[in-house]
Amino acid sequence: MTTKRVALATCSDLPALDRDDKPLVPALAQRGVTAEAVVWDDPAVDWASYDLVVVRSTWDYAPRHDEFLAWAETVPHLANPADVLRWNTDKRYLHTLEEADVPVIPTVWLDPARHFSKRAVHTRMPAFGDFVVKPVVSAGAKDTGRYIPISAQSRSMAITHTMELLDSGRWVMIQPYVTSVDSAGETCLTFVDGVFQHAARKNALLTGPSQPTKGLGLYLAETMSAVAPTPEQLDVAQRALDVAGEALGLDRPLLYARVDLVAGEEGPLVIELELTEPNMWMRYSGSNPTLERFADAIAARA
Repeated sequence: MTTKRVALATCSDLPALDRDDKPLVPALAQRGVTAEAVVWDDPAVDWASYDLVVVRSTWDYAPRHDEFLAWAETVPHLANPADVLRWNTDKRYLHTLEEADVPVIPTVWLDPARHFSKRAVHTRMPAFGDFVVKPVVSAGAKDTGRYIPISAQSRSMAITHTMELLDSGRWVMIQPYVTSVDSAGETCLTFVDGVFQHAARKNALLTGPSQPTKGLGLYLAETMSAVAPTPEQLDVAQRALDVAGEALGLDRPLLYARVDLVAGEEGPLVIELELTEPNMWMRYSGSNPTLERFADAIAARA
């Protein structure tokens, strides 16, 4: 019997996979599947030789977005598929969720093709309450800053940050900063084959203006802990995945997904829908190990 082969796509900074994904290799071996960590932009790789390619720690994709999507289009057995990655790596998908009445953080969208002046950018920023500026294509809070509207210096820095992103041809998002993140963090719910597995709490990452990120690694450091989601959080997360599935025309659940929520004044809000390369923090899944469920699901699709 021929052994199934699975590629776990990663990046050159993590050629042996992230800490969270390394246990997948022996777990899949126990299921008769040979899993290998493979760098996504390695030109020597024959992707067609794998029965399944699972995108995992490809965390250098954001500054090479077009290249990453072009690569995904060439991979014949990709989970999640290329059209999902294209839709999900541009945060304008949040507008799709909002139109379907999924609660999201209110967002102002700035198109670089509009050639906004500094004054026009200024008028689109909140007059009260901290706010966040970030590009629609980003990962790990890079190129993202938190600003204070009542401080002239902070507001000036926010305008400069926004103009730099727009001048580089990047769409920009401006959102109110949800203050509950400082005390409660984000709640990140992981799903495998459409079924909820576990949740983890992520502490706040943003403390001030956007800073140069060269030399800081692939993403900002995250402090995590296990948490039990509320029924309301589970409902919002499931609604977000249902809308995504409908928007993408999916005929089966995605192999993996993560929905990140924050606490708004009237209930949970979706801050991100992670369908591309989410860290699933499987080590926080407790007595119902997500690792085993994920390995089962991969083996079933290979």
